[in-house]
Amino acid sequence: MTQLLTTSLKTLIRRIIRSHRISKFVLRYFKTDLLTRLRVYNTLNLKKIGSDYGGWIVPIDLINNESICYCVGVGEDITFDLGLIEHFNCSVYAFDPTPISKLYVQKHTKDVLKFHFFDVGLWDTEAVLKFYAPSNPKYVSHSILNLQKTQDFFEAPCKRLSTLMKENDHKRLDLLKLDIEGAEYKVIDSIIEAQLDIGIICVEYDEAGNPLDEDYLKRIKQSVLKLVNFGYTLVAVESACNYTLVKKVLLRVAHN
Repeated sequence: MTQLLTTSLKTLIRRIIRSHRISKFVLRYFKTDLLTRLRVYNTLNLKKIGSDYGGWIVPIDLINNESICYCVGVGEDITFDLGLIEHFNCSVYAFDPTPISKLYVQKHTKDVLKFHFFDVGLWDTEAVLKFYAPSNPKYVSHSILNLQKTQDFFEAPCKRLSTLMKENDHKRLDLLKLDIEGAEYKVIDSIIEAQLDIGIICVEYDEAGNPLDEDYLKRIKQSVLKLVNFGYTLVAVESACNYTLVKKVLLRVAHN
Protein backbone atom coordinates (compact mmCIF):
# COMPACT_ATOMS: atom_id res chain seq x y z
CA MET A 1 0.00 0.00 0.00
CA THR A 2 2.81 2.42 0.95
CA GLN A 3 4.65 1.66 -2.29
CA LEU A 4 1.45 2.32 -4.27
CA LEU A 5 0.97 5.71 -2.61
CA THR A 6 4.60 6.65 -3.23
CA THR A 7 4.30 5.74 -6.91
CA SER A 8 1.07 7.74 -7.23
CA LEU A 9 2.71 10.78 -5.59
CA LYS A 10 5.67 10.62 -7.98
CA THR A 11 3.30 10.45 -10.94
CA LEU A 12 1.38 13.48 -9.66
CA ILE A 13 4.57 15.48 -9.19
CA ARG A 14 5.72 14.62 -12.71
CA ARG A 15 2.43 15.84 -14.16
CA ILE A 16 2.53 19.08 -12.17
CA ILE A 17 6.14 19.79 -13.10
CA ARG A 18 5.27 19.40 -16.77
CA SER A 19 2.14 21.56 -16.49
CA HIS A 20 3.07 25.25 -16.74
CA ARG A 21 -0.37 26.41 -15.54
CA ILE A 22 -0.45 24.24 -12.41
CA SER A 23 3.17 25.04 -11.55
CA LYS A 24 2.42 28.78 -11.67
CA PHE A 25 -0.63 28.24 -9.42
CA VAL A 26 1.40 26.34 -6.81
CA LEU A 27 4.15 28.97 -6.78
CA ARG A 28 1.77 31.92 -6.66
CA TYR A 29 -0.41 30.76 -3.80
CA PHE A 30 1.89 28.54 -1.79
CA LYS A 31 5.31 30.16 -2.51
CA THR A 32 6.75 26.67 -2.58
CA ASP A 33 8.52 24.54 -5.17
CA LEU A 34 6.57 21.31 -5.31
CA LEU A 35 9.54 19.09 -6.16
CA THR A 36 12.06 20.25 -3.56
CA ARG A 37 9.48 21.58 -1.07
CA LEU A 38 11.65 24.65 -0.69
CA ARG A 39 10.13 28.04 -0.06
CA VAL A 40 10.58 30.43 -2.98
CA TYR A 41 11.74 33.82 -1.69
CA ASN A 42 10.51 35.98 -4.58
CA THR A 43 10.78 39.23 -2.63
CA LEU A 44 13.46 40.64 -4.93
CA ASN A 45 12.85 42.83 -7.95
CA LEU A 46 12.55 40.00 -10.46
CA LYS A 47 12.19 40.21 -14.23
CA LYS A 48 12.23 37.72 -17.06
CA ILE A 49 14.92 38.52 -19.61
CA GLY A 50 14.71 36.93 -23.07
CA SER A 51 12.11 34.94 -24.97
CA ASP A 52 9.46 32.62 -23.52
CA TYR A 53 11.59 29.67 -24.60
CA GLY A 54 15.11 30.86 -23.80
CA GLY A 55 14.50 33.53 -21.17
CA TRP A 56 15.21 33.46 -17.44
CA ILE A 57 13.86 35.18 -14.34
CA VAL A 58 16.64 37.16 -12.64
CA PRO A 59 16.93 39.72 -9.81
CA ILE A 60 17.63 42.86 -11.79
CA ASP A 61 18.95 44.86 -8.82
CA LEU A 62 21.89 42.45 -8.52
CA ILE A 63 23.18 42.97 -12.08
CA ASN A 64 24.86 46.10 -13.43
CA ASN A 65 27.23 47.29 -16.15
CA GLU A 66 30.23 45.81 -14.35
CA SER A 67 28.71 42.34 -14.02
CA ILE A 68 30.34 39.25 -15.51
CA CYS A 69 27.77 36.74 -16.78
CA TYR A 70 28.49 33.23 -18.09
CA CYS A 71 25.80 31.63 -20.26
CA VAL A 72 26.51 27.95 -20.87
CA GLY A 73 24.36 26.29 -23.51
CA VAL A 74 23.49 28.52 -26.46
CA GLY A 75 21.50 26.43 -28.93
CA GLU A 76 19.72 28.78 -31.32
CA ASP A 77 18.29 31.19 -28.75
CA ILE A 78 20.53 33.91 -27.31
CA THR A 79 17.72 36.26 -26.34
CA PHE A 80 18.73 35.94 -22.69
CA ASP A 81 22.41 36.56 -23.42
CA LEU A 82 21.70 39.61 -25.58
CA GLY A 83 18.95 40.74 -23.21
CA LEU A 84 21.44 40.93 -20.36
CA ILE A 85 23.67 43.16 -22.46
CA GLU A 86 20.74 45.32 -23.59
CA HIS A 87 19.32 45.78 -20.08
CA PHE A 88 22.51 46.13 -18.05
CA ASN A 89 25.33 46.79 -20.54
CA CYS A 90 27.23 43.96 -18.86
CA SER A 91 29.74 41.49 -20.30
CA VAL A 92 28.41 38.08 -21.39
CA TYR A 93 30.58 35.02 -22.00
CA ALA A 94 28.75 32.23 -23.84
CA PHE A 95 29.87 28.61 -24.20
CA ASP A 96 28.61 25.88 -26.53
CA PRO A 97 30.57 23.37 -28.64
CA THR A 98 27.65 22.54 -30.95
CA PRO A 99 28.63 23.41 -34.55
CA ILE A 100 25.17 24.79 -35.41
CA SER A 101 25.26 27.02 -32.34
CA LYS A 102 28.64 28.39 -33.36
CA LEU A 103 27.29 29.36 -36.79
CA TYR A 104 24.18 30.88 -35.20
CA VAL A 105 26.25 33.03 -32.85
CA GLN A 106 28.57 34.19 -35.62
CA LYS A 107 25.56 35.30 -37.63
CA HIS A 108 23.77 37.21 -34.85
CA THR A 109 26.52 38.76 -32.72
CA LYS A 110 28.97 40.31 -35.18
CA ASP A 111 28.56 43.83 -33.80
CA VAL A 112 27.89 42.99 -30.14
CA LEU A 113 31.13 44.02 -28.43
CA LYS A 114 30.26 42.72 -24.97
CA PHE A 115 29.34 39.24 -26.19
CA HIS A 116 32.17 36.69 -26.11
CA PHE A 117 31.72 33.17 -27.47
CA PHE A 118 33.74 30.00 -26.83
CA ASP A 119 33.04 26.70 -28.61
CA VAL A 120 33.84 24.52 -25.62
CA GLY A 121 31.70 22.32 -23.37
CA LEU A 122 31.41 22.35 -19.58
CA TRP A 123 32.06 19.31 -17.40
CA ASP A 124 33.73 18.44 -14.10
CA THR A 125 37.08 17.66 -15.73
CA GLU A 126 39.06 18.48 -18.85
CA ALA A 127 38.36 15.92 -21.56
CA VAL A 128 37.16 15.39 -25.09
CA LEU A 129 33.62 14.01 -24.78
CA LYS A 130 30.81 12.77 -26.99
CA PHE A 131 27.76 14.99 -27.39
CA TYR A 132 24.75 12.91 -28.46
CA ALA A 133 22.17 14.31 -30.86
CA PRO A 134 18.52 14.98 -29.96
CA SER A 135 15.97 12.47 -31.26
CA ASN A 136 14.26 15.21 -33.30
CA PRO A 137 16.66 16.34 -36.07
CA LYS A 138 15.02 19.78 -36.04
CA TYR A 139 16.42 20.43 -32.56
CA VAL A 140 19.96 21.57 -31.79
CA SER A 141 20.89 20.76 -28.21
CA HIS A 142 23.20 17.75 -27.78
CA SER A 143 23.77 15.86 -24.52
CA ILE A 144 26.84 14.33 -22.90
CA LEU A 145 24.49 12.12 -20.86
CA ASN A 146 22.63 11.08 -24.02
CA LEU A 147 19.29 11.99 -22.46
CA GLN A 148 17.34 11.04 -25.57
CA LYS A 149 19.22 7.77 -26.10
CA THR A 150 20.39 8.33 -29.68
CA GLN A 151 23.34 7.00 -31.66
CA ASP A 152 24.70 10.05 -33.51
CA PHE A 153 27.22 12.29 -31.79
CA PHE A 154 30.07 14.70 -32.26
CA GLU A 155 33.14 15.08 -30.05
CA ALA A 156 34.30 18.32 -28.44
CA PRO A 157 36.67 19.51 -25.72
CA CYS A 158 35.22 20.22 -22.27
CA LYS A 159 36.64 22.13 -19.31
CA ARG A 160 35.84 22.79 -15.67
CA LEU A 161 34.17 26.10 -14.88
CA SER A 162 37.07 27.02 -12.61
CA THR A 163 39.44 26.56 -15.56
CA LEU A 164 37.37 28.80 -17.84
CA MET A 165 37.20 31.49 -15.15
CA LYS A 166 40.96 31.34 -14.69
CA GLU A 167 41.59 31.55 -18.44
CA ASN A 168 39.36 34.66 -18.61
CA ASP A 169 40.90 36.15 -15.45
CA HIS A 170 37.60 36.10 -13.53
CA LYS A 171 37.75 35.52 -9.78
CA ARG A 172 33.96 35.61 -9.41
CA LEU A 173 30.84 35.59 -11.55
CA ASP A 174 27.75 37.71 -11.05
CA LEU A 175 25.58 35.25 -12.97
CA LEU A 176 25.88 31.72 -14.32
CA LYS A 177 23.26 30.17 -16.61
CA LEU A 178 23.35 26.41 -17.15
CA ASP A 179 21.27 24.83 -19.91
CA ILE A 180 23.51 21.86 -20.68
CA GLU A 181 21.27 18.85 -21.22
CA GLY A 182 22.01 16.81 -18.10
CA ALA A 183 25.61 17.89 -17.48
CA GLU A 184 24.39 20.33 -14.83
CA TYR A 185 24.72 17.72 -12.05
CA LYS A 186 28.47 17.28 -12.55
CA VAL A 187 29.05 20.99 -13.10
CA ILE A 188 27.21 21.99 -9.93
CA ASP A 189 29.23 19.44 -7.95
CA SER A 190 32.43 20.93 -9.39
CA ILE A 191 31.30 24.45 -8.43
CA ILE A 192 30.81 23.37 -4.84
CA GLU A 193 34.05 21.40 -4.79
CA ALA A 194 36.03 24.40 -6.07
CA GLN A 195 34.13 26.83 -3.79
CA LEU A 196 33.50 29.19 -6.70
CA ASP A 197 32.06 32.63 -6.00
CA ILE A 198 28.92 33.04 -8.12
CA GLY A 199 26.15 35.49 -7.24
CA ILE A 200 23.22 34.16 -9.28
CA ILE A 201 22.78 30.66 -10.70
CA CYS A 202 20.11 29.90 -13.31
CA VAL A 203 19.93 26.17 -13.99
CA GLU A 204 17.62 24.04 -16.11
CA TYR A 205 17.32 20.40 -15.12
CA ASP A 206 16.77 18.81 -18.51
CA GLU A 207 15.87 15.40 -17.11
CA ALA A 208 12.45 16.86 -16.30
CA GLY A 209 11.67 16.48 -19.99
CA ASN A 210 13.89 13.52 -20.88
CA PRO A 211 14.47 11.34 -17.80
CA LEU A 212 17.20 8.72 -17.89
CA ASP A 213 15.33 6.53 -15.40
CA GLU A 214 12.75 6.60 -12.59
CA ASP A 215 15.14 8.33 -10.17
CA TYR A 216 15.37 11.61 -12.09
CA LEU A 217 13.16 13.57 -9.66
CA LYS A 218 15.40 12.48 -6.81
CA ARG A 219 18.51 13.63 -8.71
CA ILE A 220 17.01 17.04 -9.45
CA LYS A 221 15.94 17.53 -5.85
CA GLN A 222 19.34 16.48 -4.49
CA SER A 223 21.15 18.86 -6.84
CA VAL A 224 19.02 21.86 -5.88
CA LEU A 225 19.45 21.04 -2.18
CA LYS A 226 23.22 20.89 -2.67
CA LEU A 227 23.14 24.49 -3.88
CA VAL A 228 20.94 25.53 -0.97
CA ASN A 229 23.33 23.88 1.49
CA PHE A 230 26.19 25.67 -0.28
CA GLY A 231 24.59 29.00 0.62
CA TYR A 232 21.97 29.76 -2.03
CA THR A 233 18.31 30.72 -1.76
CA LEU A 234 15.65 29.81 -4.29
CA VAL A 235 14.06 32.97 -5.71
CA ALA A 236 12.25 31.77 -8.85
CA VAL A 237 11.03 28.55 -10.45
CA GLU A 238 9.46 28.03 -13.84
CA SER A 239 7.96 24.91 -15.34
CA ALA A 240 10.40 22.41 -16.89
CA CYS A 241 12.52 22.78 -13.75
CA ASN A 242 14.17 26.14 -14.44
CA TYR A 243 15.57 27.34 -11.11
CA THR A 244 17.02 30.74 -10.21
CA LEU A 245 19.07 30.81 -7.01
CA VAL A 246 20.85 33.70 -5.33
CA LYS A 247 23.63 33.71 -2.75
CA LYS A 248 22.17 34.47 0.66
CA VAL A 249 24.71 37.21 1.37
CA LEU A 250 23.46 39.10 -1.70
CA LEU A 251 19.87 38.84 -0.47
CA ARG A 252 20.85 40.63 2.71
CA VAL A 253 22.60 43.35 0.72
CA ALA A 254 19.60 43.77 -1.61
CA HIS A 255 17.21 44.23 1.34
CA ASN A 256 19.37 46.81 3.11
